Amino acid sequence: MPHSSGPLLTLPVADTLLAARDAGTSIWHGSLDLGRSRSEGVLRADGWQWKGQDYPYPHKLKDRTIYYWDGDAFAPVSRFSGSLIKLVPTDWGAPTFEIDGIKMLPTSKESPIEDARRKVGLVEPRGKVVLDTCGGLGYFAACCLETGVARIRSFEKNPDVLWLRTLNPWSPDPDDPAAGGRLELTHADVLQAIAQVDTASVDAILHDPPRFGIAGELYSQAFYEQLARVLRRGGRLFHYTGSPNKLTSDRDVPREVAKRLEKAGFKVQLALDGVLATRR
Repeated sequence: MPHSSGPLLTLPVADTLLAARDAGTSIWHGSLDLGRSRSEGVLRADGWQWKGQDYPYPHKLKDRTIYYWDGDAFAPVSRFSGSLIKLVPTDWGAPTFEIDGIKMLPTSKESPIEDARRKVGLVEPRGKVVLDTCGGLGYFAACCLETGVARIRSFEKNPDVLWLRTLNPWSPDPDDPAAGGRLELTHADVLQAIAQVDTASVDAILHDPPRFGIAGELYSQAFYEQLARVLRRGGRLFHYTGSPNKLTSDRDVPREVAKRLEKAGFKVQLALDGVLATRR
């Protein structure tokens, strides 16, 4: 699906828009793409204009919510089809997303883009073919592209997450000329799709699955053996695990992951909030 180019509003942005109108200002300056750029809107008594299109003034917006223009009104960037999936603003500009209220990306200490950049750096993607198993909002892919990846194959099975990407200006667009055709985004479950990936055909892997309790199959020995199969010898894998509380979960997920990866043919070490592994 093509990326939207319409305005995105949050409660703080809407407040500045309304404050400018109430102050009698004719031109408003701010960001309507979650901090990626700044632009201006023309303010009138009965509405405002941006890039030649007229919009009504927003009212009764909620905090921690991003709104897009659906053609008739400003609607929340969220969908419910079995689970509530929602794009959520952060203090860093680049948003995170939630599934049934569970935040899917760390954002408390730094931008999710900066977090992704540090993790991507561990596999050194420049000039390489990279497998991105669980694409999410595409921040791993974005960081690979900016680093000079040769090609990145990204899989995402949830159609609602793919829809969020079309509204998130921080998510890379495979059709953007800046991507140079290097990003291949596929709507598929990597658990099945990996069987169609050729043996030793990728140079690095980024594996950022949902937490173990939601997608335990992506932490299985059988799946790790598939990762080992498609990765060339000497290639690197970063596996995000997070830092689940061992006292409450009675599991040490990072070390469990490390043991399974070793059995699958990797040399492993704990790194950041996950496991860095090298194919033996």
